[in-house]
Amino acid sequence: MAVNGYADGAGRAVFAAVDLGATSGRVITGRVGPGTLDLVEVHRFANTPVRLPDGLRWDVAGLYRGMLEGLRAAGRNGPVVSVGVDTWAVDYGLLDADGALLGLPFHYRDARTAGVAGRLPEGCGPAKLYAVGGLQHLPFNTVFQLMAHRESAQWDTARTLLLMPDLLVHWLTGSVGAEVTNASTTGLFDARAGAWSDALIGRLGLERSLFPPLREPGAPAGRLLPHVAEATGLPASTPVTTVASHDTASAVAAVPATEEDFAYISCGTWSLAGLELDAPVLSEESRAADFTNERGVDGTVRYLRNIMGMWLLEECRRVWERSGADPGLDGLLSRAAAARPFAAVIDPDDPSFLAPGDMPSRIDAFLRRTGQQPVPEPGAVVRCVLESLALAHRRTVRAAAALAGRAPTRIHLVGGGSRNALLCQWTADASGLPVTAGPAEATALGNVLLQARARGLVGDLPALRRLIAATQPLRHYTPRGNPRDWDRMEARLTAERPGAVAAEGNGEGEGDGRGV
Repeated sequence: MAVNGYADGAGRAVFAAVDLGATSGRVITGRVGPGTLDLVEVHRFANTPVRLPDGLRWDVAGLYRGMLEGLRAAGRNGPVVSVGVDTWAVDYGLLDADGALLGLPFHYRDARTAGVAGRLPEGCGPAKLYAVGGLQHLPFNTVFQLMAHRESAQWDTARTLLLMPDLLVHWLTGSVGAEVTNASTTGLFDARAGAWSDALIGRLGLERSLFPPLREPGAPAGRLLPHVAEATGLPASTPVTTVASHDTASAVAAVPATEEDFAYISCGTWSLAGLELDAPVLSEESRAADFTNERGVDGTVRYLRNIMGMWLLEECRRVWERSGADPGLDGLLSRAAAARPFAAVIDPDDPSFLAPGDMPSRIDAFLRRTGQQPVPEPGAVVRCVLESLALAHRRTVRAAAALAGRAPTRIHLVGGGSRNALLCQWTADASGLPVTAGPAEATALGNVLLQARARGLVGDLPALRRLIAATQPLRHYTPRGNPRDWDRMEARLTAERPGAVAAEGNGEGEGDGRGV
């Protein structure tokens, strides 16, 4: 099979997926043919934020350079039919009238949005924002970042806002647009209408002209600019295809579900857990429970809540590595398996865990603050983290099901976290539902298959998922143990931390997910 004259030696079309996460970026080639689907990572590069005098920023020029190098490697791996780009959500760049980027984009973990939500104009409170956008009220949502940015000297010069994947697509093609799954994470997107909320943008005093036309996954985004073609070695005629550019949306598209009623957890730096729905849930109960309604593929709604995820373990490992106390991931997981069960429990979304830093000390402080005995040994800390994440997975899936009136029969856990057998088994044990783990590269698979679908190689969303289920390695976990142990753990957390809930985040890619 050839598409536009391009195919590998086996007759399969070759697609390049650019997948940028919070700590690294990758370029992956995917080969798609009748009943076949293979991925090869051709280039990986670091994503290292930069602390500047005015705040924490993304080194977007470095990411762009890594992307170009990866596309050159993709071209060496086979003739490329098209390119697709996905990243994390909420962050953006501002362009001036000449199309020049006004400074490095801010990192969503930057503290500049502290207190902004309390200074919004009248009629733009949390209830109103939720009624329009259906997003959890969090300080790093794009709407709050923009209100903070208005106080800078750059603001009067800004003419166009581009979310991170849209900015990179713009640099590849020169085209300007806003892909809907990422636009839906801004707080300025109407969850019911599937369009920018002109009314809310106006009430906030923002210029409507900042926000580009919306694009759906599968739409053409343009072709490589001549200098990009020269830098990558790809033909200038190579198209860039709009994919589900929020990495979580691509990952959810790649959930290998064959049943209708399923829950999913896209697990990496963050764990995004929820349901796929046909319409948003915008009730006051949903807002109070901190659930978000983000756009998915084919007009679906990703009704979810985000748990702080493997970030906790990643930050612990950074501290242990510096002190020489890290025996390696396999060693940590082996110690965790042998540690005493249910020795301690944390709320993964306690605000003290959000910023980079000494995570073991913060976990210790949380345990002391809540009247629990610290667990200083690294294996015991890892067990505490993983059991607490499994409990948060249970809590979130059950709450989503109750609020949406659904009864999921299985949990699909995708992303890097699917490699962590302890987390997968404990999620099954805690939830009482069978867990199917994999694919680990769900985001890249979704990216590739949405490109392939745009060229007629894959059918509808169920057909896409059947192809993944038939071609990708999956592992299955059956609930075991005493569910009352998890009930007692939940009761302990509720008693120690009244009103604790999981917070919604931005996706941030899959990473390795086991804690690397």
